[in-house]
Amino acid sequence: MEMNVSKNDEQVIARKAGGLNPAIIIPILFVIGVCIYLFVLGSPGNFKDADKLGSGSVAFSSVEGKDIHPESFLGIIYKGGVIVPILITFMITVIVFSFERYFVLGKAAGKGNLDSFVVQVRSLLNQNKIDEALEECDRQQGSVGNVVKEGLTTYKALSHDTTLNKEQKMVALNKAIEEATTLEMPMLEKNMMILSTLGTVATLVALLGTVIGMIKAFFALGSGGGTPDAAALSTGISEALINTALGIGTSAIAIILYNFFTSKIDGLTYKIDEIAMSIQQSFAEFN
Repeated sequence: MEMNVSKNDEQVIARKAGGLNPAIIIPILFVIGVCIYLFVLGSPGNFKDADKLGSGSVAFSSVEGKDIHPESFLGIIYKGGVIVPILITFMITVIVFSFERYFVLGKAAGKGNLDSFVVQVRSLLNQNKIDEALEECDRQQGSVGNVVKEGLTTYKALSHDTTLNKEQKMVALNKAIEEATTLEMPMLEKNMMILSTLGTVATLVALLGTVIGMIKAFFALGSGGGTPDAAALSTGISEALINTALGIGTSAIAIILYNFFTSKIDGLTYKIDEIAMSIQQSFAEFN
């Protein structure tokens, strides 16, 4: 029993340590997002009269931001204002954690074809070949294989146990499979909340940028008296639309990827439930 507890503790620690740590990664991505805004989007080469702006970033030039005019798409995005680096950070975060989830879930799927693994294990269970099924789990090396291996190990132990009746053994077997599944789920679902949250927050932050841009536009419209400042008006409207576009794009990508990874997780859990049912049926039949 002590060996099993120790093993479970090691599995929990391994799963908690797996994947990227958002508390460390997100601040780094924010710094990267600000640098992209200042030195890539804000490069003087993206604006007219670049020779007058000097080098480095428009933000650090002697020319006021309202007097510069972009001549490339990157310069247009830069004119979106202070909300743009936040939205850039959101986009980078979605990309980074999507790659992280892709590789983690790919590793969780194990080696070889998962459907073939399920069919093979169910076939071996129907023949009561538990040792051969355990060997298949060792070769699979994925989350499904880990759960099935724990269930089969408990299966073997209970089949030689004479202190419990059949009903008690079935309860113990079911509990072991549920506990093994619970240990695997944190690794599968880790950081999924980030994608889900950004799918909503990106739109709200973009709306904030849109409102700020429209405030500037209406201020320009009203401050000009009988002759509105057309340049300031168009700048405010373009700022609003740039933030809207960045936010909607980031939100759409986050939602699509979240649903994609959720479907993959659901597929893995379905395979686990499928084999778990076969294990319980096999145990009931042969014991």
